[in-house]
Amino acid sequence: MIKIEVNRVDDAYAFEGKDSSRHTVRIDGAVEIGGHNSGIRPMQLLLMSLGGCSGIDIVSILKKQRQEVTNFNISIEGEREQGKEPALWKQVNVVFKFSGNVDADKAKKACALSIDKYCSVAATLRAAGCVVNWSVEVS
Repeated sequence: MIKIEVNRVDDAYAFEGKDSSRHTVRIDGAVEIGGHNSGIRPMQLLLMSLGGCSGIDIVSILKKQRQEVTNFNISIEGEREQGKEPALWKQVNVVFKFSGNVDADKAKKACALSIDKYCSVAATLRAAGCVVNWSVEVS
C-alpha cells in the first residue's frame, strides 16, 4: 500500500504533500478563493501527473528500442466542465515533442502504448469521462 501525507502549512489553503520517500510538492488555492498562489492547484497537478506517468512509460519503451532521445517535452492543455461541481476534466490535449535520433513511427507507437494501455493516470481520466487526445512531434 502507498502512503501519502498532506499537511496544511498556512492559515489559508496551502498544503505540502509528501510521499513515503519524503519527496514534497506544494499545493495551494488561487488568490481569488483566499489562497496565496504558493503552489500548484490540485487539478493542475493531475495533468502534471499525466505527463509524468506517460513520460516514464514512453522513455522506457524508447530506451528498449535504442532510440536516442536528446530532448523530450510534454505540453498538456485541459478543459474542465463548466457550471458543475465537481468540475472534472472534460478534454485533455497532450503534445509529445521529441528531438534526437528518434524514429517518428516508434515515437508514435510508444505514445499510443502509454496513453492507451500503460498510463494509469490516463486511464483514470478516461474512466471519469475525459477525452484524452494526443499528438507527436519529432524534430
